[in-house]
Amino acid sequence: MTNPIAPRVQRPSSVATAIRPDPAANSNALPSALIQAAESLRAAVSQLTFAPPVMHIYNPLDYAWPAHKAYLRRYGNSPKRVIFLGMNPGPFGMVQTGIPFGQVAAVRDWLRIEAAIGHPALQHPKRLVTGFACQRNEISGERLWGLFAERFGSAANFFEEHMVMNYCPLAFVERSGRNHTPDKLSASERAALFGACDEHLRNVVRILRPEWLVAVGDFAFKRAEQVLASGQVRLGRILHPSPASPAANRDWALLATSKLRQLGIWE
Repeated sequence: MTNPIAPRVQRPSSVATAIRPDPAANSNALPSALIQAAESLRAAVSQLTFAPPVMHIYNPLDYAWPAHKAYLRRYGNSPKRVIFLGMNPGPFGMVQTGIPFGQVAAVRDWLRIEAAIGHPALQHPKRLVTGFACQRNEISGERLWGLFAERFGSAANFFEEHMVMNYCPLAFVERSGRNHTPDKLSASERAALFGACDEHLRNVVRILRPEWLVAVGDFAFKRAEQVLASGQVRLGRILHPSPASPAANRDWALLATSKLRQLGIWE
C-alpha cells in the first residue's frame, strides 16, 4: 500500500491547463472565500435534526475547524484545474482530522497540517474523536493521498492544479456504532441536508473555477451531476478507495490512474 509520507515517483509533466488564474484573485481572496463558504455550510447544517437510526452527528467543521480552516487557507489559494469530490467524513479520517479523506499520517506528514481537535458534545463510545492521536487507519484516505504523493511528490505540486473536497460535512452514527451514509437518510432529511451541501458545492466551483470535477464514488457523482447540470464543469468519476469495495482492493491506485488518463485529466 502506498506510503504518503515517502513518495517514490517524481511529478510528471502536466497537461495544458485550460483555466488560468484571474489576475484580480490573489492568494488571500480565494481561501477567504472558501472559508466563508465553509462557515455558511457549517451554520446551515448545524440547524438540521435527524431521526433514528441516526443517534450521533459529527460535524468536523465545528470541533475540527482550526485544521479545516488551515487546509483551505494553505491549499485553496489558487484556481484549480481539478476538484476531487468525496461523499462525507470517514470515522478515522475527516472525523478525526477535519480534512477530507484525512488519514492522520497523510494529513500530518504530507499535508503538514496538525491542529488541536475538539469533539462533538455527544459521541458514540465506539467512535470517539481523538484527533491526531487516533490509532485507527483510514484506508480510503491512505489510498487517495498515497496516490497523489506517489505521482506528484510534494503536496505543493499536487495542489497547484488539484483540490480535494467533500460534498457533505457531516458523519452519522447509528446506535450500534455503524456508519450511516447520507444516501440512507429519509427523503425529508436528505432534502434539507442536500440543499445546504448543493449550495456549498456551487460556491466551491464558483470560487475555484475548475475545468474538471472528479467524483470519488457513485454518490458524489450523482450529486455533482445534478448540481452542475448546466455543464459549466466537466464531470468524471473514479472508484471509491474504500476497502469495503472488492474492486478497490485490487490495486485501486492503478484503476484510478487509468481512469484519469482515459478521461484526459492526467497524462
